[in-house]
Amino acid sequence: MNRREALKSVAFLMGSAISVTSMGVLFESFTLPETEKNHVSFSANDEEILAEFADIIIPTTASSPGAKAAGVGAFIPMIVSDCYPAEMQKMFAEGMKDMQAKCFKNFNKDFMTMSIEERQKLMVILKEETIAADKAPSFFLIARDLTILGYFSSEIGCTQAREYLPVPGRYDGSAEYTPGQKAWATN
Repeated sequence: MNRREALKSVAFLMGSAISVTSMGVLFESFTLPETEKNHVSFSANDEEILAEFADIIIPTTASSPGAKAAGVGAFIPMIVSDCYPAEMQKMFAEGMKDMQAKCFKNFNKDFMTMSIEERQKLMVILKEETIAADKAPSFFLIARDLTILGYFSSEIGCTQAREYLPVPGRYDGSAEYTPGQKAWATN
């Protein structure tokens, strides 16, 4: 199975957590011609910013590492470059630039020097602007959705954020469930 088919399968399974717009783009874009790919390149600094951005969405907890530890910072630009059409790649890159401009405008800092609290406030601003603009897709929606997809398709997301049962394993239709228990994941 190639990477695109694997991602398509994971995207389908994660469908309830990912917005309809992102699902549509991903399913449509799995067959992108080579001429549509890699119109925008992302730097190592961009990956760091996206890793920190993703870690605000899915932070480290006592029971599992966050999105940054799962490698989501590198996952997001890879998917955008390889799976999104050229116009959406450009829109995403412009959205990153706009986010940095908001950081300077609202906090007089760039994203990487902001505190966790300031980053959380920025997320609220981006979310509210996305809702108010009522346009999809947007940088915020794509980054949020790819954070969820990347995290829960990573080893950390599958084995530490969820209950993990390796397959093949035995089927138990009446497995015990304890209130507050993590959701199940299999490979």
